[in-house]
Amino acid sequence: MKMAKVTLLLLVAITILLSGCTEQPQETEEMNIMEVAASAGSFNTLVQAVQAAGLNETLSGEGPFTVFAPTDEAFAALPEGTLDALLADEEALRSVLTYHVVAGEYMASDVAGMESLTTVQGEEINVTAENGSVMINDANVTTADIEASNGVIHVIDKVILPPSMA
Repeated sequence: MKMAKVTLLLLVAITILLSGCTEQPQETEEMNIMEVAASAGSFNTLVQAVQAAGLNETLSGEGPFTVFAPTDEAFAALPEGTLDALLADEEALRSVLTYHVVAGEYMASDVAGMESLTTVQGEEINVTAENGSVMINDANVTTADIEASNGVIHVIDKVILPPSMA
């Protein structure tokens, strides 16, 4: 009887231990761009804006895409009322967001060797690489090469606006 209780307790303990091991953290390479952005915790405004612009399916799709992703702090630094105005104007919002996206997957080493890239929005972004840092227009790339299943994310510290909106 005592042996049966010990065996039962061991089985319960092993079951509890193994149940904690069944859920492995998902690697970012297995998540699409939108899943990576949503799980990062620093792109809440970007994710909200992408959803408001109806671009969630696109950036969750096959790709590949290169996204220059502004952080929540970058959106907060926009002049007062700018974000609200963009969220109220879906066409303008789509234009700004697609200006942050390039068709194809460009790692930091690729981007650093370029002078410009044509965005999904249609206008070009300027690339400046100096002293080991890269700028996209006037935004600094703060973190590069966050891989996703459908492309790559480079974190930038500013929201960049298309020249046609200036």
